[in-house]
Amino acid sequence: MKLNLKNPIIFFDLETTGVDVAKDRIVELCYIKVFPNGNEESKTMRLNPGMHIPEEASAINGIYDEDVKDCPTFKEVSQDLKKAFEGCDLAGFNSNRFDIPLLVEEFLRAGVTDVDFTKVKMVDVQNIYHKLERRTLIAAYKYYCGKDLENAHSATADTRATLEVLEAQLDKYPDDLKNDIDFLAEYSRMNRNVDFAGRMIYDENDVPVFNFGKYKGKPVVDVLRRDPGFYGWLQQGDFPLNTKQVLMKIYLQSKNK
Repeated sequence: MKLNLKNPIIFFDLETTGVDVAKDRIVELCYIKVFPNGNEESKTMRLNPGMHIPEEASAINGIYDEDVKDCPTFKEVSQDLKKAFEGCDLAGFNSNRFDIPLLVEEFLRAGVTDVDFTKVKMVDVQNIYHKLERRTLIAAYKYYCGKDLENAHSATADTRATLEVLEAQLDKYPDDLKNDIDFLAEYSRMNRNVDFAGRMIYDENDVPVFNFGKYKGKPVVDVLRRDPGFYGWLQQGDFPLNTKQVLMKIYLQSKNK
């Protein structure tokens, strides 16, 4: 089933130096932009992360330092990517927890602070899969599309497979899923994140609460008032830039009340 779209939607996948959103960098990015009329536009690029690609990461994605030494940095392509992603909804496989937060970090590190993903719809195909079947992308592709995923952990192959899996999910679960991006974004969301990395989430009363550590489940504003040192620890700690940015906004708003 082809997607019913109001806005263009970008399916994308990242290959990276690791899985730490705050520390790791993108080495390959692929996206497929699907337009409401069904047209597609795709691009794959390799990027120089400005750091050594750990051997364990290269063993998975097949990308080594030598492969990207002459490639542009993320900063050098950031404005082109900003233009490509503007006005689009987003989709991926585990994208809500990893790809989107890391992409936001790369934009912030590049000094591109006017990219706003807070209002776009985000469809995480892995979350739909896990809610309905609970497996991995390779298994999902075999299950839904009846094909083996060639070149798994290549950004290009994974991105195309994610698009095909979502279309197949719509065909398989007509009673559970609607061909509507608003519905799919809501259905594929596990938490209502305050920051993209999900260190803070909204509770059932729409109050931001911490989602980790000793204050998990506690309202952010209450914690900052009772333990001001916790704010400083977070801002100085090894947390994503977006998390620090959102925390600062909440902190300043609470001081003005």
